[in-house]
Amino acid sequence: MTEFFSLTDDLGPAKVIHISNAEAGLKAIVVIDNIAAGPSIGGTRMAPDVTLDECMRLARAMTLKNAAAGLPHGGGKSVIMADPDMPAAQKEGLMRAFADAIAGIADYIPGPDMGTNEVCMGWVLSETGRAVGLPRVLGGIPLDEIGATGYGISVAAQAAEPFCDVTLKGARVAIQGFGAVGTHAALCLQDLGAKLVAVSDSHGTVRNPEGLPLADLIALKQRHRSVTALPGADTVAEEAAITADCDILIPAARPDAIHPGNAAGVKARLILEGANIPASAEIEKDLHDRGVMIVPDFIANAGGVICAAVEYQGGAESQAMQVIGDKIALNTREVLTRARDKGVMPRDAATEMAAERVKQAMALQRRFG
Repeated sequence: MTEFFSLTDDLGPAKVIHISNAEAGLKAIVVIDNIAAGPSIGGTRMAPDVTLDECMRLARAMTLKNAAAGLPHGGGKSVIMADPDMPAAQKEGLMRAFADAIAGIADYIPGPDMGTNEVCMGWVLSETGRAVGLPRVLGGIPLDEIGATGYGISVAAQAAEPFCDVTLKGARVAIQGFGAVGTHAALCLQDLGAKLVAVSDSHGTVRNPEGLPLADLIALKQRHRSVTALPGADTVAEEAAITADCDILIPAARPDAIHPGNAAGVKARLILEGANIPASAEIEKDLHDRGVMIVPDFIANAGGVICAAVEYQGGAESQAMQVIGDKIALNTREVLTRARDKGVMPRDAATEMAAERVKQAMALQRRFG
């Protein structure tokens, strides 16, 4: 209960819903943070150790992300406490039980997140009539397949270049978490002249100061193998990606990947937050004070939710990529300009900008009393 009230303020949350279905083996939480701009939209995360605190923090990140991106949606999030690597038939049953439980929560639109994918959202759609991040056969824009979030991170990097001392051509990149987001961010940044020098997944980190063979790493992941299987690779612990000798760091996995135990070892001069809440506010301040520029999560990684919103409105894939590029470039420049002119952290500038937009939407809502 302490966690709940510590995350409550004038923006939300609007609802916190605990779900339990013993017969289906389902334990889940849905947090609808704010719906002033429209129905909340946010991913469904599946992991054994997800918590209420994590769900609430992620829901707030979605409120800010959707507002910053100018989308007609509020922020929400859901978590399912289960192993995402369970057998497919068991996972389908669990997702359908979850979908049945949220069918009446009309102001929450789920999408894919860690541990779930477009197939899962297809199951949810069949039970509820609403979901985003759907398979193509259901009219969806497969955001992981097209690399919507990773592309947006590369756009943020380009927009940040004039504000920091990192030049993309020749920049050394480290990526913590080599899933869809990390893979496509690496591809896009490579196209801009950067090189991948360290990358990790749950099994460890591989590194090479001269540059890693990106195509070979992607081929390993496509065969469901770890990056640590790269022949001849210098393999170290998973967390080594965070402290790698690099110019750009992209944390693209779970929350709080940058923590008190490794923050002092961060060598990057630019951090593009591919994951949501990869560091606490206190850690970000310490890094900022050391001269590290951080493009906050809800600015840098908004490509996925922008794509989802375009899909929900019936837009095409090409339209989604155009909107992602336009919005993330504009918002990154605005945030970094505000931060520079006001002498504040980029997160403070981004939160101020997004909160202004949420409160403007709230002011237009019907009032009682």
